[in-house]
Formats: sequence, C-alpha cells, structure tokens
Amino acid sequence: MSNLAGRRAVVTGGGRGAGEAIARSLAEAGAAVLVAARSAGQVERVAHDIQRAGGRAWAATCDVTDEASVARLADTAAGAMSGVDILVNNAGIAMSAAVHSTTLEDWERVFAVNVRGTFLCTRAFFPGMVARGWGRVVNIASTAGLRGDRYIAAYAASKHAVLGFTRSVAAEGARAGVTANAVCPGYLDTNMTRQSVARIVEKTGRSEAEALEAVLAVNPQRRLIAPSEVAAVVRLLCSAEGASINGEAITIDGGELRR
Repeated sequence: MSNLAGRRAVVTGGGRGAGEAIARSLAEAGAAVLVAARSAGQVERVAHDIQRAGGRAWAATCDVTDEASVARLADTAAGAMSGVDILVNNAGIAMSAAVHSTTLEDWERVFAVNVRGTFLCTRAFFPGMVARGWGRVVNIASTAGLRGDRYIAAYAASKHAVLGFTRSVAAEGARAGVTANAVCPGYLDTNMTRQSVARIVEKTGRSEAEALEAVLAVNPQRRLIAPSEVAAVVRLLCSAEGASINGEAITIDGGELRR
C-alpha cells in the first residue's frame, strides 16, 4: 500500500522502538522520511535500511529539547525534502519515583523532552503545513496521559500536557486541512519498558520475571504491545482515510483503561 506517496515525514526518536517502527511503516507507505534522534548511529542505520528496501530516507541528529537543534532539523528537512507534511513527535523519556522523591531536576528533564520537545518540533513544522493546506501532526503520548498512577507523577503530568497541546493544535489546524492527534499506548515491547522492569527489580527486590508480570498485569491481554501496532495507527492517522480524525487521543492498551 502506497497511500502516502509524495508525502514527506519527520519522525523524532526514530532510531529505535516505536519511532523506528513508525519511520519504516511510513516509508513502506510511500512517504519520504527524515529519521531524527540524538544518536547518529541509530538513525543512520534506520535510514540506510529504508533506502536498501527501496524507500527514501535521511538521518539527522537532533536534541528536541534544544531550540537551535530543532531549527537545524527544520533546515535539514527543507534541504532534503523541500518541506514537511507529516510530523511524528515520538521522542520521549520516562521515569518513576514517589512524588516526595522526585527532584526538580527529574521533573524538568521529563518535561523538557516530552513537552518542550513536542512544542518546539510542532512549532517548527506546523506553519508550513497550514500554508500548504495539508498536514498531519501525531504525538506519541501514553495511557499515563489519560490517568495518573503511583510513582509516575512527572511522566503522567508531561503526557497530560501533550494531550492538551495536541487538542489545541488540532483546533488551530482544522480549517487549514491539518490534523493533530495523540496515540496513547500502554506498555510497549521496547527498551523503555525493559528499563521500567529493571527499576522495579532494583527498588523491590523482585525477580525480573516477577517484575515483568507486574507490568503485564495492567493489560487485560497480559502482553506487551508491539511497536508495529503503534506504527499502524500512526500510518492510518497520516493517510487520506484519517482526514476526519482530529484532536483525538487513541489508546492502544489491550483494554487497560476499560478495567
């Protein structure tokens, strides 16, 4: 299926996990893709693999928390693709700690990546979409952005902020043919979840298997969500068939929030 032929996409946090899956999926659908992340090696690998498969892709290093770095990313996109139709804000970090143990540095670091990064990248590419009369902004949030839970105050607050931001961008872009949506997965089969399991082991003394079971317990299907499942939803939102989906928070959680 090549329903994104001729479209140009930027995917942040595209060097691994869900970001990598999203970049590959958009390229398979025909989009040209600029894969961005802090690690040059990771994004170069993903871009090279897309090229070898017959797609169009470029790699760019970017720290989404840094205004100048995002400006350079926009310049790179303009030079490589002459514009951007699709922005996937996937770069993000997580942390866990009780509220009283969360330092101001922890709090600001989480908000810098998850909220400031989403804002800076959207601000860089959204005006061009509006001017051209077509665009898609997809922000990768989390089920934590739809509810709070113990020990994730900073992360949950940051993802709630992403959802509020998404809805405001959706309202601004609606008449110009630009949509903005958030995808809210539960625990993914990614390195971020493996780090969460490791923190549980460290803090509770449970075995790795017991810690993983505690993570899986929140999902009624008792499994981790594959990055490809997130990529499939992003691909739909970026397609012509997704044109009327705007300002939504789409959950991919196996029924977690319906329990």
